[in-house]
Amino acid sequence: MDAPERERYGPRARPLPFERGTDGPRVVLVGVDGSRTSLRAASYAAGLARRQGAGLVVVFVSSPAPYSGIMSGVVAGAVQQTHDELADELRAECRRGAEELDLPVTFLSRRGDAYTELCRAADEHRADLVVVGSSEQAGHRLVGSVATRLVRAGRWPVVVVP
Repeated sequence: MDAPERERYGPRARPLPFERGTDGPRVVLVGVDGSRTSLRAASYAAGLARRQGAGLVVVFVSSPAPYSGIMSGVVAGAVQQTHDELADELRAECRRGAEELDLPVTFLSRRGDAYTELCRAADEHRADLVVVGSSEQAGHRLVGSVATRLVRAGRWPVVVVP
């Protein structure tokens, strides 16, 4: 059975009247991929959303490997199963966190380029802030990470958690 792309947990978001200069973020979006830094980013984003009375949007993006087009059906199936298992683990953690923190959480599971999907989700949910973990891959220092690309886009405030 395929899991739905979007699930909501915890209480409903409480819309507040707009007040210029005193309002904080209403929607905090965090990108997760199961790495240590992304899980730290998720914890930071959840705490911030709870303190600010904001909603939290958790986006899990599974990026296909560059060689996925030449994988056999068995290997491709194993990759898809790994994606589904990680998405299920993250979904369950979001549900627990939403209940424990009494926090409205939306979980999105997407496939594709992480930067593109995070931008799309931030626009769809009108994110006031995007939180991501810093890249642990050495090559990203040369070619740029998702975090660097988000900062350079200049469309939202971006917090990069080490």
